[in-house]
Amino acid sequence: MSTQTMKAVRLHTYGGPEVLRYEDAPKPAPQPGEVLVRVHAVGINPPDWYLRDGYSTLPADWRPQVALPAIPGSDISGVVAAVGAGVTAFAEGDEVFGMVRFPSFGESAAYAEYVAAPVGDLARKPVTVSHTIAAAAPMALLTAWQFLIELGHDAPNPFQAVPHRPVPLAGRTVLINGAAGGVGHLAVQLAKWRGAQVIAVASGSHEAFLKDLGADQFIDYTTTDVAEMVRDIDLVLDTFGGPATARFLRTLKRGGALFPVYPLGFADQEAADKLGVTVTSTQVRSSGAQLTRLASLLDEGVIRVAIDSSYPLADARAAHQRAAGGHIRGKIVLTVQP
Repeated sequence: MSTQTMKAVRLHTYGGPEVLRYEDAPKPAPQPGEVLVRVHAVGINPPDWYLRDGYSTLPADWRPQVALPAIPGSDISGVVAAVGAGVTAFAEGDEVFGMVRFPSFGESAAYAEYVAAPVGDLARKPVTVSHTIAAAAPMALLTAWQFLIELGHDAPNPFQAVPHRPVPLAGRTVLINGAAGGVGHLAVQLAKWRGAQVIAVASGSHEAFLKDLGADQFIDYTTTDVAEMVRDIDLVLDTFGGPATARFLRTLKRGGALFPVYPLGFADQEAADKLGVTVTSTQVRSSGAQLTRLASLLDEGVIRVAIDSSYPLADARAAHQRAAGGHIRGKIVLTVQP
């Protein structure tokens, strides 16, 4: 293979996992303010399959135009292979991790042996965890952090007119729906770290896992109607969101808050206003500064990232098929061999 090419996973047309092709692709070069990262592992996330299927779940006028072929993915961990002009924050040989250029559409290009990344999107990899763990963390951990702890940016909110504002957690009761998934299992740990009482909602097979992460109460949604069982809580983080998130309004006390990670389809603002419940959301943004803070929590063992499964980069199709199967515990990761 030429030194000007690399192996990558690309899509030339939209569709299911079968459209992902492991093939040669042009190797990027770092521009000013960027570093070239030799990727060791890639975390996969829902936006990866949103891109793969052409953003079919979005309203037609929201669907971005993406130049094909495109390389999916945003979350990486690896080693700096070269630095662009003006870069002083990192040097060749540094281990880094990050969520690259998010939100962007087909520009992050993480399913590859090499990624050119803005230095502001990266942080030094936590020294006590593997590249696999580090690659699994960025999007899910930044999502939980920006929803629950600190927004950390002033970018316009595409989902609402006002910025999302996290609420105090100490001494509050927080329900996390989808608690075993990528965002959910990290949100459980962050909420406990900040002094909340945490109710974790997932299927029954995840009970021991979530209690080990610190959940105070577990509810199996397959046997219990959460919206009928729970009342007078302070905050719901619904990692699924969508139209069904409205059922959690009745679980909240007046003055409480509902944070749907996927806010599209919520149509009960009038009911929320009558109940005195704030419904707010945001779109996660790349932040090397926040990941630097979070790296210390990973190194200290305050936060643990669970790996559902891992696949070689060449088997990205299988990883997407696993994701489509649902009931994921933690994160799915692609590994990249030297």
